Amino acid sequence: MRVLIRCIATMVILVAVVQQPFARAADYPTHTITLIVPWPPGGAVDISVRIIARKLSDQLGKPVIIENRPGGGSTVGTAAGAKAVPDGYTLGIPGSGSLAIAPTLYKSLPYDPSGDFAPIALVGRVPFVLLVNPSLPITSVGELIKYAKEHKLNYASGGAGSPHHLYAEMFSRMTSIEMEHIPYKGSADGIKDVVAGHVQLMFSDPAPAISLIRAGTVRALGVTTMTRWSVAPEIPTLNEAGVPGFDASGWFMVAGPAETPKPIIERLHAELKRVMGSAEVEQAFSRTGVIAVVSPPLAELPRFISTEKSRWGSIVQQVGLAGSQ
Repeated sequence: MRVLIRCIATMVILVAVVQQPFARAADYPTHTITLIVPWPPGGAVDISVRIIARKLSDQLGKPVIIENRPGGGSTVGTAAGAKAVPDGYTLGIPGSGSLAIAPTLYKSLPYDPSGDFAPIALVGRVPFVLLVNPSLPITSVGELIKYAKEHKLNYASGGAGSPHHLYAEMFSRMTSIEMEHIPYKGSADGIKDVVAGHVQLMFSDPAPAISLIRAGTVRALGVTTMTRWSVAPEIPTLNEAGVPGFDASGWFMVAGPAETPKPIIERLHAELKRVMGSAEVEQAFSRTGVIAVVSPPLAELPRFISTEKSRWGSIVQQVGLAGSQ
């Protein structure tokens, strides 16, 4: 009889332990949720995540706040998100830089890109724009390729291994042209020198590009995505403009630490799909130059990350930057 009682008591305890995360998930959320953005305030991604936070707060009925943790090419904030308590109240915003490029670029990382995250939803893509100084006798991608075969061109980037750098190298290889890389400590300094004519071209992120394009201080030749940029639909895609198959963009997602309870992940995934499906959010994103994404299903997100990691890791190796940082 005593043995039976002990068995029943053990079973009751086990059931309680197993059900505890589900009970927490059923009540979720009960207080403020923090999104760790691994970039400084004011950039296109930061502004976009703040748009998401406001909408998600409205839907969940609890505050959703932003904590900026820039540094290390976005790896510092990404690590903070990975190491947070896995209860759904601190989430990260990792992106293509930290999950797809950094694993090959850096000798070591303070997180495991494959094992430390529970992907929740892909939420945004960032198209880049190929810009040239207006003094160049170039008005199209075809003219640029022809000119580059006869003249030595140079291009600016936000640093070795940055998207600006890798997209330019991808373009160079796909068009069989040679260009000299001029790296800067940040993309802002690079684009200033393109405007000044010290450097001839650059693949720029959208936030600083659009005002310069409209002011005529740079000339836009193409966007890196397969679809045109809604902010400036007159600019052709590089695929249309003479580089078939060119398709590159930055991206960012919401992710929790690996041990975040599955019911919470599923709840957040569903809520974020609602957020990103809103016409209001799509239009607000468009104004920042970012493309709003209604996430693929949860099961597809790890495969997406793995594919992107292989793709960009290969390009980092081709450029000779593997383990360089």
